[in-house]
Amino acid sequence: MRKNHCTAIIVAAGQGKRMGTDVPKQYLELQGKPVICHTLQVFQDSELIDDIVIVADRKEISRIQDEIVETYGFRKVIAIAAGGAERYESVMEGLNILKDEPAEGKHYVFIHDGVRMLVDQAILKRAYEAVQETRACVVGMPVKDTIKRADGQQFVYSTLDRSRLWQIQTPQVFEVPLIKEAYRLLMKQPEINVTDDSMVVEAMLKIPVKLVEGTYENIKITTQEDLHLADILMKRREIE
Repeated sequence: MRKNHCTAIIVAAGQGKRMGTDVPKQYLELQGKPVICHTLQVFQDSELIDDIVIVADRKEISRIQDEIVETYGFRKVIAIAAGGAERYESVMEGLNILKDEPAEGKHYVFIHDGVRMLVDQAILKRAYEAVQETRACVVGMPVKDTIKRADGQQFVYSTLDRSRLWQIQTPQVFEVPLIKEAYRLLMKQPEINVTDDSMVVEAMLKIPVKLVEGTYENIKITTQEDLHLADILMKRREIE
């Protein structure tokens, strides 16, 4: 029987300015429900995930509780934390809620974007298997396109070897004590620019992070085009 405890932190504190709507993107309707509901449902249905922490804008906490958690019956949600000005501050607020270790086994945390609703159970399983061996892993996929590095005037500076390049997704999964220590150290050096959770581990603890295959469908909703694509992909899944 599995002894390890798994918590999902769903980061949903963003304003979604690139979406160009008055409503934050996590609350936009997709197939009759807010986007974040589709994301939460994946973790609610997972046999691996024991509980969920949502990180939301402070002004939206009551909305999340009433219109999302209670309305749609997300029983695994144990807390809704107030997010910070930056994503890394929001993640830290979520981590502060977690205990380092459960009564038995290890404690792992799956940090996931609230607007990345096309994650699936197979991805969660692969990430769980990897984190047990490596302590830190991130979901992603090898890039398909040729990637070029530009100079300051938008001329090609170099062409990168795409065979070793991955586009990073979420969830990003860690032993809880490890990621909490990494973030604790980061807070002492706020001048360091980090763009995802694995970078915090890499920079603060110098611990290698394992890459785990996701899917190309595991997109993040950032623009209107992404929302339309997500709708198409979800309808295709229903047919399959």
